[in-house]
Amino acid sequence: MTSAWRGVFPAATTQFQSDQSLDLKATLRHLDRMIEAGVHGMIMLGTVGENCSLEYAEKLEVLKATVEHIGGRIPVLTGVAEYTTSLGCRFAADAQKVGVDGLMVLPAMVYKSDPRETIAHFRTVARASDLPIMIYNNPVTYGVDLKPEMMADLGDESRFVAIKESSDDVRRITDVKNACGSRYALFCGVDDLVLESLLLGATGWISGLVNAFPAENRLLWDLAVSGRWEEAVAVYRWYMPLLHLDTHVKLVQYIKLAEQECGIGSETVRAPRLPLVGEERERVLAVIRKGIAERPKSAATA
Repeated sequence: MTSAWRGVFPAATTQFQSDQSLDLKATLRHLDRMIEAGVHGMIMLGTVGENCSLEYAEKLEVLKATVEHIGGRIPVLTGVAEYTTSLGCRFAADAQKVGVDGLMVLPAMVYKSDPRETIAHFRTVARASDLPIMIYNNPVTYGVDLKPEMMADLGDESRFVAIKESSDDVRRITDVKNACGSRYALFCGVDDLVLESLLLGATGWISGLVNAFPAENRLLWDLAVSGRWEEAVAVYRWYMPLLHLDTHVKLVQYIKLAEQECGIGSETVRAPRLPLVGEERERVLAVIRKGIAERPKSAATA
């Protein structure tokens, strides 16, 4: 199995009404803003999409609306983040029925599996559908680390086509390349490591801040992949204070607040998350507003 996944794939937010119910119309409007800016694919129901805060039926509702609305313009992937392997299999199969183009599979939630258990989980979920799969490695958030030798072990399963590397250690790009060669498409999953990751061989970027700054995100990507490194570094330095917001435990609140400030989304999150208040809110707003005021002029025409 092969896939042509590469480029900027937003980890899209899920929009809510003021009562925390799903707002599908706002979600789809927001996706259109990012598609208009030139993103290459879409990840629904990842961490930023508040996967674990949605009911099972709500997840399928979001995916059905997204697939129908995007209509094949770009690939649509969904996060698979369930508490048990069997539930992960069920969701993978149901997501295929809805019509998504691929899966982004996480380890089972809550329980911190050991390497044998982790590999068994991924292999079992892979057999539940015919879809290509992106392996999502985020030990910082989820406490399970798929190390390069484990990626190599999984390489005999053809459904695994890509890796979202979010270990917060840019050395992992080289380690995975050394262990697996060109077996997988490698995606950077940490916003403030993207330029380093691209230089070392990543060919994709799963981004959070693209939800608020889609044109600037695409500008940075285009500069980097065309080898215009000095210009890319200049944009990266402007973007970095904003990109740092992606690496905090409250990244969802931070990114949604940025969306709201940019006029392309709402800061409403679903409990147990709550909107920011007090000094923290003012501190994050200062970063966002400075970024907006100083945003690269070339992004408007990129």
